[in-house]
Amino acid sequence: MSVSPEIIAAPDKEYEIVEGHPEEKEMGGARHSGVGVRLIANLWLHVDAHRLGGVYGPDVTFKIGDNERLPDVAFVSASRIGPEGEPEGIWQIAPDLAVEIVSPNDLFDRVISKVHEYLAAGVRQVWLISPEHRTIIIYHSPTRTTILSDDDDLVSEELLPGFRCHVGDLFRQPTNR
Repeated sequence: MSVSPEIIAAPDKEYEIVEGHPEEKEMGGARHSGVGVRLIANLWLHVDAHRLGGVYGPDVTFKIGDNERLPDVAFVSASRIGPEGEPEGIWQIAPDLAVEIVSPNDLFDRVISKVHEYLAAGVRQVWLISPEHRTIIIYHSPTRTTILSDDDDLVSEELLPGFRCHVGDLFRQPTNR
């Protein structure tokens, strides 16, 4: 693929390729990043301890249908990672789990469209995290969801056997005490 003039104009931005065109990925800010890092830390500790596969952050591109997407967090099961290991560039497969953390500037229709796009491409679960509402919506399919809030535990026996993370811990703000 040739480099778009828009990407050359702003090389410090991250872009997803949607319908053949670069689409700037909104930067989420410190709260968004904090939630993502806390989730990645919890996932990675569990996935690594049980040798379940790989956990990836927001700078890894996945082929999702005809598009290239950068989920905020992703998981690929060990059974789907070939003998060559992780690719140098874009994963040519959809992850097993895609997590999107809603940014303050995200538009509802675009976020929901992305959820449906992930599911249509074979992503087994999509977690939609709202730092503002302190909720996680787990999409098992476009019509089957589970909504979690602060007092719930995030689990996914089908993808991550034994994984458990208290939802409130993901939204906990750092303190100086």
